[in-house]
Amino acid sequence: MTQEELIELNKSMNALEKFIADLPEKALNLGIRVLIAAVILFIGFKLIKFIRKILKKSLSKASIELGVIQFLDSLLKVILNFILVLIVAGNFGFDATSIVALMGSAGVAVGLALQGSLSNIAGGILILLLKPFRVGDYIIEDSNGNEGTVKEIGIFFTKLQTGDNKIVILPNGSLANNSMTNFSEAHLRRVDVTVGISYDADIKKAKDILWRIIDEDADVKQDDTKRVYVDSLGASEVVLGLRVYCENAKYWELKWRLLETIKLAFDEEGIEIPYQKLDVHILKEENS
Repeated sequence: MTQEELIELNKSMNALEKFIADLPEKALNLGIRVLIAAVILFIGFKLIKFIRKILKKSLSKASIELGVIQFLDSLLKVILNFILVLIVAGNFGFDATSIVALMGSAGVAVGLALQGSLSNIAGGILILLLKPFRVGDYIIEDSNGNEGTVKEIGIFFTKLQTGDNKIVILPNGSLANNSMTNFSEAHLRRVDVTVGISYDADIKKAKDILWRIIDEDADVKQDDTKRVYVDSLGASEVVLGLRVYCENAKYWELKWRLLETIKLAFDEEGIEIPYQKLDVHILKEENS
């Protein structure tokens, strides 16, 4: 072995001995940093929760719309958690300024990769500004037919609760860029009911029964918007219709009650409601 190789070997051995000698101290320092990071995270999460609680309570006292409160709460949560991550990274020796600069330089690539998410954020802002619906409204999203009561308007998604108690999550971008039907915007909602009667039935009597039913129902708005009419002449029935208005929240209960009441009243008064039936005629062959 040459002298130069011996010198290099000695240097390597000295470096290894120094690393082994410094290992306990480095491990201790790393453990302390991990412990400090855990404490920072614990305190940070508690503090974020406390700040969000104060924000929601303050906005509620200011009579801010629930959808706006939910959106701002979600946005604040993202921002505060990002700041907390920077603080923890700084504890391990990372420069927060360098991290922000790196993220800024990568912003274009991130923006292209997250186009859908960015459009959802923009859609959420548009929903809160233009207010096509609010939390508590019943809507139908026309593109896919999803419907339900709006429970939450978040940064990226809006949550609907369906009639059978399912939660449908819709991206804000599609809601902001597609048509929808809002059934809760107006205070009153129109109820349309049609029922068929036999051609042999007394049309005037049937219409009088319908008038009596809607005149006696407490949920029907009693004004000149009430209508009872002949809707169409079918192949085997005369179709009568009625049209009334009621409070939005009472729509389904009123419609179901009207249908049941009409059927019972027609049965009592002898008004036949025709149904499809098949008459079979059997021809007997005569013996020749």
